[in-house]
Amino acid sequence: MKVDLEVLCHDVVELAREVGIFIKVEESKVNQQDIETKSLNSLVSYVDKTAEESIVKDLSAFLPEAGFIAEEGTSTKIGKEYNWIIDPLDGTTNFLHGIPTYSVSIALKQGDDIVLGVVYEVNRDECFYAWKGSPAFLNGNKITVSKTAQLSDSLIATGFPYYDYHKSDEYFDLLKDLAKSTRGIRRIGSAAVDLVYTACGRFDAFFEYSLHAWDVAAGAFIVQQAGGVISDFSSEDNWLFGKEIVAVNPNLQTEFGTLVKQHLAS
Repeated sequence: MKVDLEVLCHDVVELAREVGIFIKVEESKVNQQDIETKSLNSLVSYVDKTAEESIVKDLSAFLPEAGFIAEEGTSTKIGKEYNWIIDPLDGTTNFLHGIPTYSVSIALKQGDDIVLGVVYEVNRDECFYAWKGSPAFLNGNKITVSKTAQLSDSLIATGFPYYDYHKSDEYFDLLKDLAKSTRGIRRIGSAAVDLVYTACGRFDAFFEYSLHAWDVAAGAFIVQQAGGVISDFSSEDNWLFGKEIVAVNPNLQTEFGTLVKQHLAS
């Protein structure tokens, strides 16, 4: 079956916005009794689960043959060719603490390749999206990664280790180097947002480890469609399921990638 990815992407954009409205409405209703701990510092509430159920239902109608790789496990269906990769609420800890940066992240994988990505940043009402062969867009306007050419002029995004500390010493050593050699480092709390902010040039690069496919699939694809480079810490291609990712504009790829590799590559 041939899929019109442009039409499908716009359908997913509308779905992400609808789910974002639900999440925003529920923010003031969640209390401590609604919060569950899945694992160390990994939180979830009924909002994540309900949002994911809604996403799975509508995506199943859009593309019935597709399976799902979804954070909350509301569907375990595996598709032969197509699989959706979903994070219904990326930045759950921010959401539960009233910090206004969290997002809905939806990607479509065809075989081994991501072919569609949508990230909706709820509180700024910003929807980032792209499909295979398209530019990257923010609310209908084309976006590209930054043209920053010197690390000293760059702003870097990251996520602090919060449950996996096996590279924490190396990670914080890298932060020391970056603090001295860049304009600054930001830790927002949603990897999907970090990635799309890199896609539109707000950040010049992003790196993090111990992320899952649903954290990065949509945002990384949007970075690529915006002209950026995605890799793992060894400058290879094992970023989707390899639990380590670097996103960077091409001008900084060598300088930034080399620094990350020196500190964090296995």
